[in-house]
Parts: sequence; structure tokens; C-alpha cells
Amino acid sequence: MKNSLYALLALLCVLWHPLALSAAANHIATPIDLTSATLGWICIAIFVLAYILVMLEEKLHMRKSKPVLVAAGLIWMLIGGYYVMNEIPELTEHAFRHNLLEFSELMLFLLVAMTYINAMEERRLFDALRVWMVRRGFNFRTLFWLSGLLAFVISPIADNLTTALLMCAVAMKVGQGDKQFINLSCINIVVAANAGGAFSPFGDITTLMVWQAGIVHFAEFFSLFFPALVNYLVPALIMSLFVKNKKPAASDEQIELKRGARRIMVLFLVTIATAVSCHSLLHLPPVLGMMMGLGYLQFFGYFLRTTLPNSLDKKRAAAQQAGDQERLQALGNVVPFDVFAKVSRAEWDTLLFFYGIVMCVGGLGFLGYLSLMSEVLYGGWSATAANVFLGVVSAVVDNIPVMFAVLSMQPDMSHGQWLLITLTAGVGGSLLSIGSAAGVALMGQARGYYTFFGHLKWTPVIALGYAASILVHLWLNAELFTVFD
Repeated sequence: MKNSLYALLALLCVLWHPLALSAAANHIATPIDLTSATLGWICIAIFVLAYILVMLEEKLHMRKSKPVLVAAGLIWMLIGGYYVMNEIPELTEHAFRHNLLEFSELMLFLLVAMTYINAMEERRLFDALRVWMVRRGFNFRTLFWLSGLLAFVISPIADNLTTALLMCAVAMKVGQGDKQFINLSCINIVVAANAGGAFSPFGDITTLMVWQAGIVHFAEFFSLFFPALVNYLVPALIMSLFVKNKKPAASDEQIELKRGARRIMVLFLVTIATAVSCHSLLHLPPVLGMMMGLGYLQFFGYFLRTTLPNSLDKKRAAAQQAGDQERLQALGNVVPFDVFAKVSRAEWDTLLFFYGIVMCVGGLGFLGYLSLMSEVLYGGWSATAANVFLGVVSAVVDNIPVMFAVLSMQPDMSHGQWLLITLTAGVGGSLLSIGSAAGVALMGQARGYYTFFGHLKWTPVIALGYAASILVHLWLNAELFTVFD
């Protein structure tokens, strides 16, 4: 067995690259360019295969984190084996730890945000909003606009995925099987949620990555508000002309907020303020403020648990006095608030997918491919053309690897260009239903009503909004660009 392993290592050494001997002899202290080596092509093939499996998630019913986790491990093991044979393993160790640190900060930040969102969902805040919209008696066209505008407003705080799922539940409820209305509403919601997430560090993982990298400061994201608004309004105006002007059937559903719901929402806003203050005033990573905010929620959870018996006694007494047996039965099924239950309900598949992508792209960057890509795109093209093109690419390839690749390349761009890639990577995914987490999630939630081809039919209209948002950004924020852009 041992001899077989030695033979395999020898074979790989021959296959990989002629630089092996010279690197070992000269003790190279910088990463070796392996973009033209067999090893590099093997790693590219591994990543492409993994990403094909990610894109086929809906067909294969296999979570997207699985292939990228394996791909990340294989890529770094191959790189590690090459550098060990060249007697410079410290380079790969340092590079891997650097990528791991970047992921860890973002993961903890997202974990706290997801915990708060799950807590608000469990306290029925989102259900109350949905029922309020249904019970108001709006017609289809009004609900089309209201769901889109709310998606645009909520997504900067609650992230585009959660917002899209909430608004889709409203569209499914009021549409009652009307395929055209549900399809148009879902497209509108995806576009609005992605656009709303583009002008806030909390609206999308890509904007969070740019903010945590210190490239764009918190207040500067709001320069993208009007471009993002145009991105949503242009397709919404056209699609609204095709929405039937009829009213859905009335609903008598009622939702009672659970105890502490509004206070948890306030704590979330305080947590965001803490994270922003840590980053802007103290020049510390925002994750410090977010983790402190998790402590706020834990203290409040402790308060809810310790005061629950007294609260239940008062409510039972009131229900008994009113003779409300249904209310008494509901009070008997109350479960104490548990912060760690909310943590366990976080989107772990998304977080692990994020890890796999960061590590895969980091490995390919260590091999030299990101420098090559930067030279081709930002060296051969103008920064504007490159950023617009990458936005379109994000409709096919998830915007997370696109943005991480750009951040890793660190092209020499003006502030206006960094805002442009933030915008295009955020809203470019709306061009196709598979281009964003919101679109993929809604295809599952509204299966049979919102489909890939149903979305594709309106891609030209969405592309008009994409182009208009870029032009508005170039016009409104012209002072942020340089003559060399």
C-alpha cells in the first residue's frame, strides 16, 4: 500500500509542472504560477464540475454545499501536495488560513443576522405582515406593486432571500392558482429583492463582502439607492400592464404576534447599529458588533424564559374570565424562547456553500488564475465594460464567487467602479431565475407557477432595468469616477 502511494505521488509530480525542481532548489518564497500546468487545469476541471452540480441542484435534489465542499478540499489538497514536494508548505498554509479568516468573519456575521431573522419569523412578525396585506382587500395590480415595493424596502435589512420568500407567500395566498399573476409577482419580487439588497451591506452577501473588505463604507452604499430603484421600477412598470385588475377572495385569517416580537425587531436594529459603529468609529471588524448583538438576543431570551410563567398565568386568567377555551388550549402549547434553536435553523447549506466557494476561488487565485483573469478583464477592457460583463455573468454563475474573485484580484479602480461592480453583481442575478438565491428559492416555493422559462420570457424587460440602473449610476455618481475609467 505504501509503495503504491509513493508511486502515485511520483506520477503526480511528473504530471504537474517542470517548475517543481527549480522551485525546490531556489526556495521560492512567493506562490508559483501554475495557470499553464496540468495541476492548474485539474483544479479548474474540479471547480467547473462542482459548479455544474450546483446549477443542477433543482434537478438532482442535492444540496449545493456538497459538491463545493468536496471540490474545495480536493483543490487545496492537490496544491498542498505540490508545495510539500517543493519543500515550501508554509506558503499554502498561510494562504489557506488567510482565506479561512475571511470566510469566518463573514460566516459569523451572517449567522447572527440569520438567527435574528429566524427569531422574528418564529415570533410571527412576517406572518402578521402577510395577513395584513391579504386582509386589506387590495386588487391584483395593487398587490403586485405593494409586494414589490415591500421587497425592495425590506431586503436591505432582512436580506433578499428571506424577503423574497415572505413576499412569495403573499403572492401565492392572494393569487389562488392564477398562474400569470403568481409568475409575474414572483419575477417582480426577485427583481425588487435583489435591487433592494444592492444598496445595503445587509441586503446581500456580496455587499457584505465589499463592506467588510473596507472598500465601500456604510453610508456610501446609499449612493446606489436610485440606480437600484430604477433597476426595479423599469421592469415593474412594464410587467404591471399585464397584471389583471381584479380582487382576490377575502380572508378572515388572524395572526397574533408572540411575546417579545417587536422588542426582538428593535434589538436587531440596535445590533446593526453596533456593527456599523464598530466598523466606522472604532475601525474594528463589523462581526464584533454582530456577535455582541447575539448576546443582546441571548439576554432577552433569558428574560422571556424567566418571566414566561407569570405571563402565562395572567393570560390564562384573562382567557378563563372570557371563557375562551381555544385561547386556553393555545396557551398550554407555548414553547419557551430558545436562542440556540434559532441558530440551528440558520441556512447552514448557504453558509457551507459560501465556505466551499471562498475556498475554491481562493485556491484558484493561489494558482494564479485570478491574476490572469484580472489582466484579461481589467487590463484589456475598460473597468466599466468589465464590471458590466461580470454582472451579466452573475446571472449564470452565482454572484458570490464573482464578487469574491473581484475582491481577490483587487483591480486598480476608482470608487465609482467599485460601486458599479457592487451594483451589477447584486442585480445582474435577476436576469435569470437561477441567477440569485431568491430566484432559486422561489422556483421551489412556487413550483409550477414560477419557472425558469416563465422568467426567461421577461429577461429582455429586466435587462432594460439592468442597463438603465448602470446609466443612472454613471450619471448620478459621475464625480466618483476618474477620466481613466
